[in-house]
Amino acid sequence: MADTQDPTGRPDRSGLVAALGAYVLWGTFPAFWPLLAPAGSVEILAHRIAWTLVGMAVVLGVARGWSQLRGLSWRTWLTIMAASVLITINWGVYIWGVTHGRVVESALGYYVNPLVSVVLAVAVLGERLRRAQWVAVGIAALAVAVLWAGTGALPWIALVLAASFGIYGLLKKRVPVAPAAGLTAEAFLLGPIAIGYLVWLQATGVGTFGDGTVHSLLLVAAGPVTAIPLLLFAFGAKRLPLATLGLLQYVNPTLQFAWGVLVDHEPMPPARWIGFGLVWVALLVFAGEGWWARHTRVRPTAPAQPTRSTV
Repeated sequence: MADTQDPTGRPDRSGLVAALGAYVLWGTFPAFWPLLAPAGSVEILAHRIAWTLVGMAVVLGVARGWSQLRGLSWRTWLTIMAASVLITINWGVYIWGVTHGRVVESALGYYVNPLVSVVLAVAVLGERLRRAQWVAVGIAALAVAVLWAGTGALPWIALVLAASFGIYGLLKKRVPVAPAAGLTAEAFLLGPIAIGYLVWLQATGVGTFGDGTVHSLLLVAAGPVTAIPLLLFAFGAKRLPLATLGLLQYVNPTLQFAWGVLVDHEPMPPARWIGFGLVWVALLVFAGEGWWARHTRVRPTAPAQPTRSTV
């Protein structure tokens, strides 16, 4: 699909609405996944994969996009497999976090993700960071240390979410297919495992599918709830400047953070506020450096590439 961004760099209104809609939907995920109780985290994850496969297969069929998956090399399929494992880890940890009162820590993972992505770009791709970008990364590392020391526990959910999605993003750059086709391929590889697990749960009487019409419909809804924001993001990303996407990506963790504090009333001791404050400072430094580089015609060496959130 051709890039349809306004040549003047001004955000396209339809693209802005679509991208903002995607980030808002991702930001409201903490309200959805707990609704699937009494299903456990693994069962919810399996339903999410299975129904995403069904939904994306229909979408790809209507869009006549199956041809994108024909003729891919075995190396590409191995990359897709690795990406599918990482996104499964990301989804599974996120679902566990938001269903076990860890929404704030989950939000932290998506705040930190852009900074983790540039560190991976340095470590894996050999790119170089500008001084201000290193400062931002250092502040973020200090934030993690403060959270660890102040709460007595490493924020492992945030770190796993940020690392898994960061590496996932690197792998996705090597897959020469559109986002919808890529997600379908990932679900295609994982779907049989997820479906087999769900069949086993139902056969042993442990599965919750069928325990009431509303509950079953909510489990099925895990598919479109996953696919719709991804499709909105793909539409918006083609029509918006990278800088606009870079700002919009923080809508998601901000909404999650607000939900965790204001709705779930998760504890926010001083150390946690300080840690989050340092993360926000790091992001301001990082975003400010990017703005300065663009407006002084100096290209950042390792910009944070906003990719779709996969919560």
